[in-house]
Order: sequence, then structure tokens, then C-alpha cells
Amino acid sequence: MTGLQGRAVAFLVAPKGAEQLELESPWNAVERAGGTPRLVSTKGGTVRAFRHLDPADTFRVDAVVADVTAADFDALVLPGGVASPDFLRMDPRAVGFVRGFFDLRKPVAVICHGPWTLIEADAVRGRTLTSWPSLRTDLRNAGAHWVDREVAVCHDGPNTLVSSRRPADLPAFERTLLDEFARAPART
Repeated sequence: MTGLQGRAVAFLVAPKGAEQLELESPWNAVERAGGTPRLVSTKGGTVRAFRHLDPADTFRVDAVVADVTAADFDALVLPGGVASPDFLRMDPRAVGFVRGFFDLRKPVAVICHGPWTLIEADAVRGRTLTSWPSLRTDLRNAGAHWVDREVAVCHDGPNTLVSSRRPADLPAFERTLLDEFARAPART
């Protein structure tokens, strides 16, 4: 694995409802690899993560989605949790921000319920990915090929798309996203 020195990685979450482990663990992996994770949300201040359905820790927002674009980052991570992706897919600015990574051919990593936002951004058609099992039908209806694996990597599109199912898959998800992010060209 090559390091992520000089790379800025956006972590997009709603003000409430991101699964804490799916936010914190990849964040720490990006930092250990030398990258700079940045927390992006639809509102400034702090976000409240959850441990499944229970409120957990708060995290300071680095940037509001209305004030940044995909061009400001080298890659995107979409943590899961049920509520955060559901809120994000209802916010046109968040959806546009996500779509920008596909338009600019930048790598995206998504876990659990995170693909709901990708569906809204029309970014899964013809792509192979995995997710929390309850999204299988949503993804298929949006034109994706859904697989049941701990991690899936899809290069059949404008960018690299790394996906994973659940917190238990985080070790494989993190190894894979770090490798794929390191292979992608850095922003200039």
C-alpha cells in the first residue's frame, strides 16, 4: 500500500445518524496512511454519530457541503448508518457534491446504507457493489449489480467505487480503499 500523503479525503455525513464505527475507523485509517480526512456535512458545527440506533459521540464539521466541491478533494468516503444516508439523499447539495466525484473521476468508498446517496446521484447504474443486505433491491432497481461480499471494487465506470456491507467488514474495506485511493491521481 502506498501512502496518502498530501491527499484530502472528504467524509460526507448528515448532522445526525452516521454509524460511528463506519466514520471513525476509516477516518483513522486515512490518517495513519498520511492522508487528511475532512468532515463535510449539510450544516456547520458538529454532527452526532450513532451506534446503531443509540446516540454516540459528536464530531466537528470541517466544511459545509454548500461551500466545497469534489474538486477540493482527492476522494470521498460515505459512512453508513440508516439515518445519515437517508438525510443526505434528500439534500440536493449533498447529492450534487457526491455526483461531482463521479463526474471528476475521483474514487469513492461507501459502506452499509451509504449507497442510498449514490442511488440518488444516479451513480450506480452499471456498477457492481455491495451494501447492507436491505439495499439489495434498491440498488438493483437503480441499475446496479449487487454482490454479497465483504468488499467490492468496481472499475466499470468513470471512477473507482469501493463498497462494503457492515462494520464487521471494516478491515477489508479500509485496506481496499487505501490501496485504491493511493492509486488514483492526486488533485492538482
